Amino acid sequence: MRFVHTADWQLGMTRHFLSGDAQPRYSGARRDAVAGLGTLAAEAGAEFVVVAGDAFEDNQLAPEIISQSLEAMRTIGIPVYLLPGNHDPLDAASVYTSALFTAECPDNVVVLDAAGVHRVRPGLEIVAAPWRSKRPTGDLAAAVLDGLPADGTTRILVAHGGIDVLDPDTSNPALIRLTALEDALSRGVIHYVALGDKHSRTQVGATGRIWYSGSPEVTNFDDIESDPGHVLVVDIDEADGAVSVDSRHIGRWRFLTLQRQLDTDRDVADLDINLDQLPDKGRTVVRLALTGSLSVTDRAALDACLDRYSRLFAWVGTWKRHTDLVVVPVDGEFTDLGIGGFAADAVAELVATARGGDTGVADDAHAALALLLRLVDRGAA
Repeated sequence: MRFVHTADWQLGMTRHFLSGDAQPRYSGARRDAVAGLGTLAAEAGAEFVVVAGDAFEDNQLAPEIISQSLEAMRTIGIPVYLLPGNHDPLDAASVYTSALFTAECPDNVVVLDAAGVHRVRPGLEIVAAPWRSKRPTGDLAAAVLDGLPADGTTRILVAHGGIDVLDPDTSNPALIRLTALEDALSRGVIHYVALGDKHSRTQVGATGRIWYSGSPEVTNFDDIESDPGHVLVVDIDEADGAVSVDSRHIGRWRFLTLQRQLDTDRDVADLDINLDQLPDKGRTVVRLALTGSLSVTDRAALDACLDRYSRLFAWVGTWKRHTDLVVVPVDGEFTDLGIGGFAADAVAELVATARGGDTGVADDAHAALALLLRLVDRGAA
């Protein structure tokens, strides 16, 4: 028996730094990843798809997002089992009980809205642990495993949330306990655990049967998500219970962090080369952590570089908490501008302010000097 394990689609997600057409393209890519599961499932010979929580970004979504998402699920063509998670719990405002979802839900989509066993076919069951609020007061996975027999039925536990061996917040009552999962696996009560909530592909424990699939499209930068963009094709031998997991990378977007020390024009040129060599710029987000000390001329070159790439990448910008660039005018930098009189005196005053003024005033002086350099370079001064 073979199925696809995925999670954390978070359809309807927006990223605050995406503007222009980048956000619609990103949203479209997330839906395309869902629709593309049909082709992947057909090629793999999968019976069904389980979504281990957070199919939707929120319970409050625009009607077009719900309709487009359901259409993407319909095109998968095989049964799709949706587990409500922390983003889309089965609370009073649940998207899963809305009139629009109920009216347009395709026949192949099943919401795992009841805690416990859901029969897929004779000898095969899904054990579901849906969220009914954003703050469960206990281990939902352990609760649905309690009392299940080891009777030869092949079972897949579908759960959502942090697991105790990976989550630093040990006081969280909703943490899933690894020992409970491993005990149920060892007794043959369940045969695989499909987890959601962690957006990077992650194997948990040493059994090879407990996995976070991660989100099929990246949702955060690489310091947070080290391995996004996957779905898992899972094989369970119904005769002996053997399990194998095949990871498939389907994500097309990337959120990258580049850390660079910039002190010379060569450093700025190297950064330019690095950005130029990154492929697929329209689906790449770049966050820059820049440190160092630049002349006004080199800072102006950096600004021109970033301005150019801002038109090519989905987004490129600085990571403010980790960026510390000092701009210091160097001797002779403004001596060959071809200006004199009051203009030359004004430039000298700006240079002095940039070197010794308070931070806000110095920044204004840097900006004015950089603008002057750009105007001179264009023959406009």
